Amino acid sequence: MGLSRTSTGRGASESDASAVKTNEKDRIVALAGNPNVGKSTVFNSLTGMKQHTGNWTGKTVTSAIGKCKSELRTYIFADLPGCYSLSARSAEEEVARDYIYFGNSDRIAVVCDASCLERNFFLVIQILEVCENAAVCINLIDEAEKKGLIIDEKALSEQIGVPVAAMSARKGKEARRLLPALEAEGASKIEVKYKNYIENYITDASALLCGNGVTRRQARVFALRILDSDNAFVSKLADKYNIGSEEYKAIEQLAKQLKATHCKENSDTVNDDIAEAISSAASRAVAGTVRKKGVKRNERDRKIDKLLIGRVTGFPIMLLMLLAILWLTVQGANYPSELLSRLFAAIEAGANMLLVKIGATPLLTGLICEGIIRVVGWVISVMLPPMAIFFPLFTILEDMGYLPRVAFNLDRCFKKCSACGKQALTMCMGFGCNAAGVVGCRIIDSPRERLIAILTNSFMPCNGRFPMLIAIITMFFAASSGIVSAAVLTAIIIISVLITLLVSKLLSITVLKGVPSSFTLELPPYRTPQFGKVLVRSIFDRTLFVLGRAVAVAAPTGLVIWLLANVTVGSGTLLSALSGFLNPLGQLMGLDGVILLAFLLGMPANEIVIPIIMMCYMANGTLVGYSSLSELKSLLVDNGWTLVTAINMIIFTVFHWPCSTTILTIKKESGSWAHTAAAIAIPTIIGITLCILINMISRIF
Repeated sequence: MGLSRTSTGRGASESDASAVKTNEKDRIVALAGNPNVGKSTVFNSLTGMKQHTGNWTGKTVTSAIGKCKSELRTYIFADLPGCYSLSARSAEEEVARDYIYFGNSDRIAVVCDASCLERNFFLVIQILEVCENAAVCINLIDEAEKKGLIIDEKALSEQIGVPVAAMSARKGKEARRLLPALEAEGASKIEVKYKNYIENYITDASALLCGNGVTRRQARVFALRILDSDNAFVSKLADKYNIGSEEYKAIEQLAKQLKATHCKENSDTVNDDIAEAISSAASRAVAGTVRKKGVKRNERDRKIDKLLIGRVTGFPIMLLMLLAILWLTVQGANYPSELLSRLFAAIEAGANMLLVKIGATPLLTGLICEGIIRVVGWVISVMLPPMAIFFPLFTILEDMGYLPRVAFNLDRCFKKCSACGKQALTMCMGFGCNAAGVVGCRIIDSPRERLIAILTNSFMPCNGRFPMLIAIITMFFAASSGIVSAAVLTAIIIISVLITLLVSKLLSITVLKGVPSSFTLELPPYRTPQFGKVLVRSIFDRTLFVLGRAVAVAAPTGLVIWLLANVTVGSGTLLSALSGFLNPLGQLMGLDGVILLAFLLGMPANEIVIPIIMMCYMANGTLVGYSSLSELKSLLVDNGWTLVTAINMIIFTVFHWPCSTTILTIKKESGSWAHTAAAIAIPTIIGITLCILINMISRIF
């Protein structure tokens, strides 16, 4: 799951959808496969949906449901998270495994990468063991041809006994080649031959499992999975097929005897023998169906990787690339922001004249013009331009396959902190939306390391905080230099990463002690970005959606703030009373009560913090309107802002409690209010502490 309409906002914390037939002719099809083989691309092409696609492993962590109509029937597709094997080791792999074993799919379409077919067939073999009428979808044929690989799909189909469809799903309607394969009949010819001692165990265990709806084919597979000692899987198996405790105890005893006999010297002997048998079957399945021509594209990729992930060049290039993206974002956003500000200032003036002309009361005029239009105008003019630039640039890096290289570079850093290198990928997702980053933590196998990643994900500035940071940096640090603004913003991100590493280290040596797990990362091939799809997905599916969410929250918030500023309690307004209550803590932090109140009221969405501050200050009569960041700076300075205030504002913007959507997502993913409270408290304590220290130092010097 990446940054998209389904990963940003409330949807990020909702449960997965389920496939339901509306007609008896409907057919439910599960799309399974290794990570980064194009399952979501096939899914989108067939269903017309916008499941986020990305050129990096672990992008999809939940299942998505969509429909596709043909002349014969309606297909209901379930896009499953990627997995290399049905021996699940992480949360997203469990989602895929459980759907394949216990879901209500009529057929399973296994999507494979044409450029590494034999490796992908490890999963194909496992699925064919439990579902003999599956179909194989060989995707990325164009990528394979560029590497000099030619696949004979007819020969492969005859060899394995099930339908095979070859395609390049990124090219228009080629994904529909899968539909005839889903209609074709077939029966798997694949037979996995395990060593005698494993076959003997399977025979004995299968005899206990058969019955209650479990076929002999399924019994073989379930017997193998019980060897994994996965209690969650066994519990689901027992519930699904009504397997009694006596039968399971007998099977468990067989598994214990097997391991006791054959795992004396090496605890992984049984698993290794099982994997070897499946690998041998995969090799036999694809034998003679793949031809290779002399193309040296792999050498090109390796030469590029020597620069991008080299020990000497990897980090400098990564920082320069981040600097370039941020410079383009800052530089390109200045003029559109100013034009939009003037446009909304004109709209506000026009609305005010219209309301006065029709005889509207001053209360109604203030509510609409100074409450709603002003705040909405700020949100759109300041947020839209940088997001419209940043998201496409970030998506281009994603499509090119650079994000996994970032994770590779940061792996050593996270290892030293006793954390997992996959945390770098979830951190990148947090740049778009912290809620999406938290959901993305499912790709981390270890529960300990997954919790560390969840607790620290909100340290990354998200889409709601980037425009606020850019505005403050531009106003107080680099009014006339885009490169300086980009450099400052880059430094802030580096500090965020360093704090993430520091907190991860502290957690790993205190309350979450443990040894870092191994991190196997598949580096995807470099691909030319699909610029058209990038623009469409970035602008319409990301930028406008996030902006819409911000506007939806900002409009009523502006209304509330205006009311608070105009409802008197005693000698002052409700707004002044609330901000006055928070002012002592605000002053101690080098801020003020208005700023702290804005962060509290902005918990639904960080995008509205600055608009709330602006509304609070304007309610005191300092400024009637604004048309540029220079006027906003005048407003802030007139209300006591200094350079120290701006610095502490930046710090507290990065380090404070997550937004409400992220909080709900943390609760869902961690399953604990205690962990959720920790995720709120840790960044807040860091932010308050840093602000107090900087304020004290500024007073000394």
